[in-house]
Amino acid sequence: MSLLFPPTPGVHTLDDAAPPAGHESLIADRGEFIDALARLRRGQLLVHADDAADERCLIEGQLLYASWKPLSRYGLLDELPAQPRQGRMRCYRLSPRGRDFADRAVAAWKSQPLWRRLAMRLGA
Repeated sequence: MSLLFPPTPGVHTLDDAAPPAGHESLIADRGEFIDALARLRRGQLLVHADDAADERCLIEGQLLYASWKPLSRYGLLDELPAQPRQGRMRCYRLSPRGRDFADRAVAAWKSQPLWRRLAMRLGA
């Protein structure tokens, strides 16, 4: 079963990027996740506090609430080397696997009817 939406013949989904053993395979906010993939694919960086107790992170100043865990769990991110004066912040970009996956996932998302994408964003 697809994690993004019901199976559509010929459309790739998260099924190609299974999580490590022992991890749940749930994406809490699929709309936010796809938006994060699209922004990262355009070259933007994800910033996450090294000692953050929660899962929030930033992409170009926009707070993401649910995307950090699946992006890191599925191995879609590469950490950039720490810069002086960066403090506890860690910066990430898409890994080669993440770029390939982002291309397929965003295309699959866009192939869905607008009503279905809206329903998923609203949690229906």
